[in-house]
Amino acid sequence: MEDSNYKTLQIKRKSPNSRVFNLVINRPSRGNALSADFFTEFPAALSSLDRNPDVAVVVLSGAGKHFCTGIDLHLLNSITHDAAEEGRTREKLRREIKSMQQAVTAVEECRKPVIAAVHGACIGGGVDIITACDLRYCTEQAEFSVKEVDLAITADLGTLQRLPGIVGFGNAMELALTARHLSGSEAMRLGLVSRVFGDREAMEEGVAEVAEGIAGRSPLAIIGTKRVLIEGRDMALQQGLDYVATWNSAVLLSDDLREALSAHLQKRKPLFAKL
Repeated sequence: MEDSNYKTLQIKRKSPNSRVFNLVINRPSRGNALSADFFTEFPAALSSLDRNPDVAVVVLSGAGKHFCTGIDLHLLNSITHDAAEEGRTREKLRREIKSMQQAVTAVEECRKPVIAAVHGACIGGGVDIITACDLRYCTEQAEFSVKEVDLAITADLGTLQRLPGIVGFGNAMELALTARHLSGSEAMRLGLVSRVFGDREAMEEGVAEVAEGIAGRSPLAIIGTKRVLIEGRDMALQQGLDYVATWNSAVLLSDDLREALSAHLQKRKPLFAKL
């Protein structure tokens, strides 16, 4: 299955019977730089995948040589050149920033796990996107940079909020203030990615294996785990425990639980209904 109704994205099904779908940033001639169309299409594509019962896991990648080289400078230039009255210009700018933030947050709001598979450059807005993803993998040749200070910008699409929780506050501060480039191996050492692969083909195979493993598990358990972790990130311990108790009181007694227990006793692979 392939969906080409988007200008900046492609949706591909890994194989006819697979519940793993690939969401590909598809502007290779521009290094997959993020255009105005992307910020409209990306949340729409994620919402479509979220609603599709055939989808269990989404793998996010980039077409061509790079994952994402950041925000398209044409978009940045158009945002900063507005001849309207100053107060209205600033109010409009805030709305545009909030809209782009929401496009990235759509990754977290998607019930299905989203796995980032990074090759080549992952710069600026690309880092915003992967820090919102649930799992991150890359090739040895991948290169990361929180680039915004080099463009006289304070990163505003989520990196400064999410990166400290992934790599630690001190590491996030250093990366954001220096805009230095980070190799794939250092990204793994800092915890930005879970594993580094020798090349793109090996990464695609390895990520597909991880994704298929997740897709074979209870969808209720998978979406619950994602939601509880994300919501609990900003909660005190007791609030988080209360949240997961409420969540499980709603969904624990399910056909998935009965099937998992039955399969374990019968020493067979469980089969779960779509969600």
